[in-house]
Amino acid sequence: MRARASRQGGDDSRRPACSAATLTQLVGTTAALKITADLTPLPPEQQAAARTPNRLIWCLYQAGPHTPPRLRWTGTHHPTTCPHPHVTEHQCQPPAEPSTLF
Repeated sequence: MRARASRQGGDDSRRPACSAATLTQLVGTTAALKITADLTPLPPEQQAAARTPNRLIWCLYQAGPHTPPRLRWTGTHHPTTCPHPHVTEHQCQPPAEPSTLF
């Protein structure tokens, strides 16, 4: 049985369709969003290319080496010098079709 995601962390797993490592977490306190984010950090130039109105960038904050990572909003008050990795919402890409039939 799988543990339910909590405010203290999230459910990190692999996506069944594409096997990508992801983290699923409720983000926010008043009107929480259920976010499934890729765990691959993006450099700033890739963040700008990946961001759309429906695909946001999140800070993968970890308070210490023994605490689980948590997603944080990267809104206008997020520091530009943030030392934590930044990730984006996951979009499944189906595996590539095999090039041979056998």
